Amino acid sequence: MNLRALMLCSGFALVALSPAAHARLSAPETKMVATVDAEYERSVALLEKLVNQNSGTMNFPGVKTVGDMMREELEPLGFKVEWLDMSKAGRAGHLVAKKAGKKGSKKLLLIAHLDTVFEEDSPFQTFVRNGDEAVGPGAGDDKGGMVVIVSALRAMQAAGTLKDAAIEIHMTGDEEDAGDPIDITRAPLIAAGKIADVALDFEGLSIEDGKDMGVISRRSSNSWKLEVSGVTGHSSLIFDSTYGDGAVFELARILHRFRTELPEQNLTFNVGLVAGGQEASLDADGVRVSAKGKTNIIAGVAVARGDFRTLSEEQSARVREKMIAIAAASAPKTKATISFDPGSYPAMAPTDGNKALLAHLNTVNRDLGLAEQPALDPLKRGAGDISFVANDVDGLVGLGAYSKGDHAPGETVDLTSIRRQAKRAAILMTRLSRGK
Repeated sequence: MNLRALMLCSGFALVALSPAAHARLSAPETKMVATVDAEYERSVALLEKLVNQNSGTMNFPGVKTVGDMMREELEPLGFKVEWLDMSKAGRAGHLVAKKAGKKGSKKLLLIAHLDTVFEEDSPFQTFVRNGDEAVGPGAGDDKGGMVVIVSALRAMQAAGTLKDAAIEIHMTGDEEDAGDPIDITRAPLIAAGKIADVALDFEGLSIEDGKDMGVISRRSSNSWKLEVSGVTGHSSLIFDSTYGDGAVFELARILHRFRTELPEQNLTFNVGLVAGGQEASLDADGVRVSAKGKTNIIAGVAVARGDFRTLSEEQSARVREKMIAIAAASAPKTKATISFDPGSYPAMAPTDGNKALLAHLNTVNRDLGLAEQPALDPLKRGAGDISFVANDVDGLVGLGAYSKGDHAPGETVDLTSIRRQAKRAAILMTRLSRGK
């Protein structure tokens, strides 16, 4: 099957379908492709509407409003939609939409998120289109993904394949900054994963060297806090048998050993915040630090915060054990305690089931006349909500729109990728729901 050459447009890789691309598609699948194309401008208009409504994680009314917008799209497609309030966990809530489908259909779990990193006080607030690109807060992450879901479902409805599909959609309201405790904020998603047959995550498409990539794994995100105490006193007495090494030198010893002893494949670790002195403390959110001291006073207190990311829960456990052992080997007259945030995101390992799903997607790509999507290096992708169900169900990530500059002013989405991704998703979901 012929494949047109990759075309570059304003930094985006665009893949066009060849004239013979649909030869292996069924009649309903051909209808899906035509519907996605016919409704392109409708999809762009929906994206503009979503982006122009601020939904920074902490803008609870804004997140809820975006949820209401999605309700308006999903209910006409036959979904029963529910808003799950999460105010007790300090967040807005989640949108959950369910459709039972035909008895015996494979249960599909679709995952996206309503919130963005751009809060109400951000100067970056408005959708601006420039041809087949658009700039706007969350235009790619993840409002572009939500539009892909709607476009794919509309195509399935037009082709008559949606009515029999069993689908549950979870659009979380705090993916960018999860509420606490996370075992409450993610309980509905985890429960859905336990009964699903397949999980599909509609965060952004990954592209490497002009090629669309398939994502079958995501690394964990684990936060840690290191607290060190020592004996404070006059600096002229440091390192003697009474005063020892001081808190800052002990902190430096531990961080140096992390750097030299922790490295292994698929692991990254970072120190994001450090302070020490006669006094040092973190704020309640753990994102600001205050310290006081003098050059001639031995530091009595030191603190540090950071994260580490792994490809499996077994790797996470091993890294924690190493960090605890390093911190426990205290220098003279010091004591260190390391703790780990219970709100960490688990890993999504590259299982055989996930690889099989990517093979299914590549069959869809072949039938659409699109290039195969190789598996993305997990080091190229951060943590996400699908990881909470990864131990219970096979999954794929990256079914949303392609964008660049995410999480920063100027976030830009490739609007044409919505069509490409919606076609893939509609056909893949139809085939999976029928057990093909």
